[in-house]
Amino acid sequence: MRPRPVTTLFMLMSVDGKITDGATDNLDFDQDFPEIAGVREGLQQYYDIQETTDLWSFNTGRVQAKVGVNEKPIPDHAWSVSFVLMDNRHLTAHGIEYFCALSKNFVLVTSNPDHPGFKIKHDNFHILYHESLDLGTMLEDLREQFDCQRLTIQSGGAVNGLLLREHLLDYLDVVVAPVLVGGKDTSSLINGPSLVQKEELKDLGILKLINAQKLNDSYLRLQYQITNGRE
Repeated sequence: MRPRPVTTLFMLMSVDGKITDGATDNLDFDQDFPEIAGVREGLQQYYDIQETTDLWSFNTGRVQAKVGVNEKPIPDHAWSVSFVLMDNRHLTAHGIEYFCALSKNFVLVTSNPDHPGFKIKHDNFHILYHESLDLGTMLEDLREQFDCQRLTIQSGGAVNGLLLREHLLDYLDVVVAPVLVGGKDTSSLINGPSLVQKEELKDLGILKLINAQKLNDSYLRLQYQITNGRE
């Protein structure tokens, strides 16, 4: 096994663990929370904390398409952050150009040989192509090829679940908004297949609380170290 980056799952969630406010892509915390009294007042704290996270950031094309990168104006200056996006079909050529302009380095991870990214050339744009997407191999490649030492993860519940089950998460950093969302089809922090056998409990990540911070306007920040449940 090759070395991989130290990973931190950083998310905004509701008190009941939801990371979006509904089961369709037209509902999203970033778009909807600023309109909700009692929630909007403390929301900026999440974005302020986000600016202090790692200089490598991982997300998915689906999440980014949901927040509108395929339509947003191209940024006129780059951030100091390098972005990694896993995507097969959600990013358009415009969305890729958006991240090329925004990023110090932009790495697209895909198993789609016809992805529009293959037609785009920029000095800071790189493609990791795998015939079958493998999160462990992706992380090892990021460390080996791009010297990515630490990586903040802000993907959707399904990918978060895969990372957890494959023991690829080292830390959890969540900002909890003072709201209950509910809904069995609404994405949670960790999605994916439910556990069905007691033996599977041995593979649960064990969380050690390393910081609990009461923020303003009834927000919380909780930080955990994650260890393999078999350790």
